[in-house]
Amino acid sequence: MEQNKPLRVIISGGGTGGHIFPAVSIANAIKKQHPEAEILFVGALGRMEMQRVPAAGYKIEGLPVRGLVRPLWSPKNIGVMMDFMKSKKMVKQIIRDFQPQVAVGVGGYASAPTLNAAYAMGIPCLIQEQNSYAGVTNKSLAKKAKKVCVAYSGMSRFFPAEKIIMTGNPVRQNLLENRTSKEEARESFGLAPDKKTVLIVGGSLGARTVNESVLAHLEDIRKSDVQFIWQTGKYYSQHIADELAKVEPVENLKVMDFISSMDNAYAAADIVVSRAGASSISELCLLGKPCILVPSPNVAEDHQTKNAQALSNRGAAILVRDKDAKEQLIGIALKTVVDDLKLSSLSENVKMLALHNSADVIAEEVYKLAVEYKNRQK
Repeated sequence: MEQNKPLRVIISGGGTGGHIFPAVSIANAIKKQHPEAEILFVGALGRMEMQRVPAAGYKIEGLPVRGLVRPLWSPKNIGVMMDFMKSKKMVKQIIRDFQPQVAVGVGGYASAPTLNAAYAMGIPCLIQEQNSYAGVTNKSLAKKAKKVCVAYSGMSRFFPAEKIIMTGNPVRQNLLENRTSKEEARESFGLAPDKKTVLIVGGSLGARTVNESVLAHLEDIRKSDVQFIWQTGKYYSQHIADELAKVEPVENLKVMDFISSMDNAYAAADIVVSRAGASSISELCLLGKPCILVPSPNVAEDHQTKNAQALSNRGAAILVRDKDAKEQLIGIALKTVVDDLKLSSLSENVKMLALHNSADVIAEEVYKLAVEYKNRQK
């Protein structure tokens, strides 16, 4: 890029941490490679990105866009479509003012009007699809995108093969930079440094089935020689505190509504119980963590089950269905965490699925599209 024309990128999408973490990681990688770059995020008003993106140091514009209501013939969808048209008009003005050379969509409500508008105005678009089963927004945008960055093989059933680049999912950088030993990490949670440890996470808001599975097996946990770190999620924390108050304390169970130092939590764990969101899986692969995945049944196209199967079919994770979790999950965790051969095999297999430097690779593709665009403008 010429000195007087800094790289300018619009990044759009959000709604969940699974969309926001990769988006911010891509922005950070662009800034690392091109410190002069100007980056503007476009999100959906009232969604998580409106707080998380400014907290990461980037500007964000909010659109009144929201999801379609089921059933699709609901009269409420008239308002949804009007908000979509309004968002498209707003984003055209944002593009005129900001003058980006490239637009990046990471999925979520805001990326559809943003990339549609960018495409209509001749701005090259790049899509980042986190899941093994492409979301509706990204599938609909695929024809308009120049490049589609994916994390799983076999994505040509959703996107034109010539546009696909296998990059993996960008993850939170601090997780990979942690040098804390397993023993130190356990002590930081007030746990015994030498005991087998299970980490249970249900996402930032929590996962009801996973939490119910723990509550149903408190006696099994208490009797075991294994310790547990349990992130309940803020939404469920009061209910769980009330339930735990009714029973004898479970000394080997460390209960937290939210874990701020996930890097230490991963370091402390011999095995991780998690939902099967794309970001979580990418983190587990890069860290080589043995895991038990409990896919959430409440997500579009049941993509978490497909994510989990992509690992379990290769012996890289244990899959427990949501409907079976209450009965089986804790038993499987207790049995697996003391089986060193099984842990070692899960760890080796999951590491093989890791894709490194994803954010840097995507940032390079973003830059190439911007250069092509700039050369066309001459």
